Amino acid sequence: MSRVVVLGGGESGVGAAVLASVKGHDTFLTDCNMLQEEAKAMLERFNIPYEEGGHTKELILNADEVIKSPGIPDSIPIVEEITGNGIPVISEIEFAGRYDKAKKICITGSNGKTTTTSIIYFLLKNAGLNVGLAGNIGQSYAFQVATREYDYYVLELSSFQLDGMYDFKADIAVLLNITPDHLDRYDNNMENYIKAKFRITRNMSGDDCFIFCADDEISISHLNKIVLQAKKLPFSQMKEVSEGAYLKDEKMNVVYNNDSYEMYVNELSLQGRHNIYNSMAAAITGKVLQIKDEVLRESLTSFKGVEHRLENVLKVKNVLYINDSKATNVNSTWYALESMKTPVIWIAGGKDKGNDYQPLYDLVKDKVRVLICLGVDNKKLHKEFSDKVEEIYDAGSAAEAVDIAYKLAKSGDTVLLSPACASFDLFKNYEDRGKQFKEAVAKL
Repeated sequence: MSRVVVLGGGESGVGAAVLASVKGHDTFLTDCNMLQEEAKAMLERFNIPYEEGGHTKELILNADEVIKSPGIPDSIPIVEEITGNGIPVISEIEFAGRYDKAKKICITGSNGKTTTTSIIYFLLKNAGLNVGLAGNIGQSYAFQVATREYDYYVLELSSFQLDGMYDFKADIAVLLNITPDHLDRYDNNMENYIKAKFRITRNMSGDDCFIFCADDEISISHLNKIVLQAKKLPFSQMKEVSEGAYLKDEKMNVVYNNDSYEMYVNELSLQGRHNIYNSMAAAITGKVLQIKDEVLRESLTSFKGVEHRLENVLKVKNVLYINDSKATNVNSTWYALESMKTPVIWIAGGKDKGNDYQPLYDLVKDKVRVLICLGVDNKKLHKEFSDKVEEIYDAGSAAEAVDIAYKLAKSGDTVLLSPACASFDLFKNYEDRGKQFKEAVAKL
């Protein structure tokens, strides 16, 4: 019986501990912070020993293997000590994959992951398949592997989850795009981040499929540097491809194995250039899995979108409030601003991850009337946009930001929460930020 130590007691860590325990490992969970009550209840239900509020080295350094939660950087002292002692450190995804015989459809990218993962899951459910949803979304993958049986999993994978993957293999891998993000975790080296994203293709064989964006320069330039056995299926809005998906005459065309499918892009339930990419990736996946055309059409025309991603909250006095709290990087916010058709009051800011705001300059000049900075330290936003926006204000809470927006909004404006930053300075996570924004709007 091997000893498995789980570092971190969030959704991912608790799930990994449950799976390790169910599979007969001597399991221990440790967290330097205090655990949530539901996490403790779950660990107690499975009789898993744990500690909170600090790490006891003797109980950690005797591990055969450590499962590290994705939010914990490799650079913290305890992780350095674990690796210094030659103990393997893996991710929850790597660990759960050992015990999962289901076909795995894995999605990564700097932007659009959650939306694309959700569309593919919706599509597979509509096709009547026995499918689970996990990874960076929903319930922990390891917990589901421990407690359920699925034939398919749709897994949203962040670069942090991919970092700890070694033997795990995707049957279908989707790489949507690569733009600078989380560079603080990668020594501010873009190359390290790109390599992390491409780990999704590890161990893939000739029977597997790799779906990628042919319009994404970074993805394409690195594709030639890796040895890839999997069948390559590109999607593009700029050129025709022989197999994969492309746009022509306002139609999305999907071709796989001499089988083709087409539909007008204005029929897609999610509009905007970025959502066409997301729908293309989902449609190729559907074709590979031999899902019927009518199920593809029904799913792509009726999918409702993801909470906190360009989510229309409410119209008050002819002003639309949009919650795009999930936009935690510049590129996501670029897509949000690009899709705006009316004057914008833009709520942005939070924990900056080394952002380069230059790609937003022209859009902000053209579309943003007022900028409301929602963060503990807003100096960088003021510096970047003071010459591009007429009015800039600071807010210390979602309620204060909404209050300022309400007072300044004119009929026909859009108030857009699209932070381009992480949420950890004022909120628990992007969901908490979006929820507080929506609650404040509901009180107007």
